[in-house]
Amino acid sequence: MIPRYTRPEMASIWEPQTRFKIWFEIEAHAADALAELGTIPKEAAKTVWGKAKDATFDVARIDEIERETKHDVIAFLTHLAEIVGPEARFVHQGMTSSDVLDTCLNVQLTRAADLLLADLDKVLAALKKRALEHKMTPTIGRSHGIHAEPVTFGLKLAYAYAEFSRARERLIAARKEVATCAISGAVGTFAQIDPRVEQHVANAMGLVPEPISTQVIPRDRHAMYFSTLGVIASSVERFAVEIRQMQRTEVLEAEEFFSEGQKGSSAMPHKRNPVLSENLTGLSRMVRAYVTPALENVVLWHERDISHSSAERMMGPDATVTLDFALVRLAGLIDKLLVYPANMQKNLDRLGGLVHSQRVLLALTQKGASREDAYKLVQRNAMPVWRGEGDFLQLLKKDAEVKKYLTDAEIDEQFDLGYHFKHVDTIFKRVFGES
Repeated sequence: MIPRYTRPEMASIWEPQTRFKIWFEIEAHAADALAELGTIPKEAAKTVWGKAKDATFDVARIDEIERETKHDVIAFLTHLAEIVGPEARFVHQGMTSSDVLDTCLNVQLTRAADLLLADLDKVLAALKKRALEHKMTPTIGRSHGIHAEPVTFGLKLAYAYAEFSRARERLIAARKEVATCAISGAVGTFAQIDPRVEQHVANAMGLVPEPISTQVIPRDRHAMYFSTLGVIASSVERFAVEIRQMQRTEVLEAEEFFSEGQKGSSAMPHKRNPVLSENLTGLSRMVRAYVTPALENVVLWHERDISHSSAERMMGPDATVTLDFALVRLAGLIDKLLVYPANMQKNLDRLGGLVHSQRVLLALTQKGASREDAYKLVQRNAMPVWRGEGDFLQLLKKDAEVKKYLTDAEIDEQFDLGYHFKHVDTIFKRVFGES
């Protein structure tokens, strides 16, 4: 985790103290269940809770023990015994390390998902607010980076809203998929521990029992989780790239907010750069970088190995922390985005009316021209305008072959900008509902 791109709310989920607290809760809840089943004394379970529930675990001490044992869970259990005393011998009865590690990881991932869902709500709120504000603000739609036909800036924001709405649904599904608990013992057979212990721990930790864990929770669940984060990151970058393109000097249809005292360049005092959007592009790449190891972690040997462990120690914190920061930054960028409708209109008009070429084409076919002939008539008048030689509307009115099919008034009618926006309300209702 890089402090520069880390918010404390997400970072706290991955701190060692938090991890050890979760480990303790898993062990203590398991002890409760074991006590109810008569496997260990009830007083022992009470002692475990009583002596360690409010304890602050000594991270340095655990690290010291691990340097000798070369085993993180044993190091923790040794330190826990130092706190609890003799009754600690009843802790971890019939359990294996993966029961603690995997269940803890899934608790952390579900907590991280809850924060990310809240972040997505902020992005969606900002997008909806600005989309409604610019619902009918005309701008040019581009395909292949080239002027195509008119759209509205509100539609651009609505596209993003719909995309992040899908992201939210996917994350809800990914959270559910990863919210499982395994307390099944070595190779997952429950030979040394009753399945009812797993059910009790799952209930206590807000999880559901893993149907069959083989000692580890299957990593296809985690692969889906991190793949979902990767798709969300791609959506972040898609919108960030749109802003970067719109802020180019030659376009300047929208621009990141530039605060008082902000500097754009160490050399050129005039610069106002899309630094937030560029930052989001880079952060998105890092989130996606963890998708491949998550997919590769699915392939473990037999009932378990730990080839996944080292990767997960990095990807769990890094991917969630980075995406959390990116989503919050994106919400702020959208909320403060500077929008320039006059420049949008200027760019719309830049090609001298060529953006209405399809309407003219269709009007000609409706008046009897073949599609091939209509296309040739429109294109031969469009190409001079493309080269800066004249006005599309006037050239069409001077073309005798065009005039065989369309009057001047009918040609004028095809240049109505509002025609392109007649279904904006319909699209907005689809995206945002009746409100």
